[in-house]
Amino acid sequence: MSTAERALNRRTFLAAAAGTGAAVQAAAAPARAAAPAPAPDVRVRPAAVDDPTEATVAEALTLLRRRRFSATELVQAHLERIERFDGVYRAFNAVTAESALARAAEVDARRDVRRPLSGIPLCVKDNYWTAGVPTTANSTIFADFVPDADATAVARLTAAGGIVVGKGQMGPLATTRATTPAGEVTTVNAWTPDDPAVDPGGSSTGPATAVAGRLATSSIGTQTGGSITGPSLQQNLTGLKPTMGRTSIAGIIPLSFTRDHSGPLARDAMDAAIVTSVLAGPDPADPRTLGLPPVPDLVAAATPVRDRRGGVRLRRRTRIGVPPDWFDGVGPEVAVARQGFLDRVGALRGATIVDVTYPADWELLTGPFNAIRLSERTEPFRHWLRRDLTLFGVSSLTWLQGLLLSGDEWITGQRAKTWLLQELYAGLFEQCDVVLQTSPVPFDILGLPEIAFPLGEAPAYEGGPAAPVGAVLGGQPYEEDRLLEVAAAHQAITDFHLRRPADPDVSGVQLRSAAAPLRLDAVQVAAAAQ
Repeated sequence: MSTAERALNRRTFLAAAAGTGAAVQAAAAPARAAAPAPAPDVRVRPAAVDDPTEATVAEALTLLRRRRFSATELVQAHLERIERFDGVYRAFNAVTAESALARAAEVDARRDVRRPLSGIPLCVKDNYWTAGVPTTANSTIFADFVPDADATAVARLTAAGGIVVGKGQMGPLATTRATTPAGEVTTVNAWTPDDPAVDPGGSSTGPATAVAGRLATSSIGTQTGGSITGPSLQQNLTGLKPTMGRTSIAGIIPLSFTRDHSGPLARDAMDAAIVTSVLAGPDPADPRTLGLPPVPDLVAAATPVRDRRGGVRLRRRTRIGVPPDWFDGVGPEVAVARQGFLDRVGALRGATIVDVTYPADWELLTGPFNAIRLSERTEPFRHWLRRDLTLFGVSSLTWLQGLLLSGDEWITGQRAKTWLLQELYAGLFEQCDVVLQTSPVPFDILGLPEIAFPLGEAPAYEGGPAAPVGAVLGGQPYEEDRLLEVAAAHQAITDFHLRRPADPDVSGVQLRSAAAPLRLDAVQVAAAAQ
């Protein structure tokens, strides 16, 4: 990307972040939503040939085109795993087996295998509207809500041939890991199904567990405070949170208008690119998506580049920033995994590892001002907050906190956000093109893109079972392609993303369900929200 193009991206993003529609239109000509191209045929691993649930999106599309299995066989294989194992995982809030099989039969009857997601079984987080299927956001408020239309993201996935096999369980109103509204933990980490104390990630828990447990080929979630990147890190997935406005949030039960993002939780960079290519583009129902730079070729970005000898290099010269605290507060196994990433990627042609510094007021701008989001999320829910605070269950204290924040505090927070953006552009991004993240909060505040991908395993807690660990890269606005380039190059020289958790033992499901459940309380949830 040229300096002029990057400057345009920055101006467009600043205008969009300020919420000024006229400024957005002036900053860049509106991009038309082009139909994404079919995913390329890829080399298929023997394990994916033997077991359809092991196939990635790209592998499954390749095998469908080669008629190695049908869409019905692919969907049925995933539904069988749901029936067998979801009593342990509890990844789904609803399973749409009948409609999924009917859509698969249509794909097979028409030999409709050229669309970007033809026949692919998908899990959709339960805050996305799904026509005729309950959309509860795992809450008391929406317990009986059945939309009459699909969210834009869901409509685009199904128009591209994707098949929804169910709604993924989530944190109540997307405020914590998946629990009942009263705080009883439901969904577990697919890598440690017998230990519910191991965090499966943020509120997109169900979509993550569904993909990690091979109950769906890919999924979509939402991120307001780390709920795409977090579950991806915890469950060995590749999660892409696009730039604010790159994908639509129309038809998603809201949490924060300036921080809600929709995106994929996928098996690898290529799958994340395929799904994001389908999701991305202008949507008249979401003004944040209008007037933005065109969507780049994300599938090309996720295709590793090799030299004549077969060695991997980065598609573009990229400076990868390492912040001063990237090794702080982590155990020795995580530190080794992080250093391994730097060594591997730093050795690739085109990559430069650089130490970067934060602005002097980084902790202030990304710490206390993070709470401003709590007042934003109360706005669409004031009716219910005034009516009955107990409707908000285990997260009631954070909703109350948001209700009590004053207008002047919110304005101060918005000023802090603008100042933080200026400092990033004038400081951090003068030093690097992408930067490793120690927390999703700063880039969630700003709406900048992030990608999470696996680096290995480490004890989930001292003396605990092994669980996945990974890295998060943050990028500049509308540069999802550069993030995918780095992740894809790393995945071309490692096999972390190909690792699969062992199937859970289903023999003790009834015994586990009879045991005292793990619970979160309102104080724990409020503390985690800080």
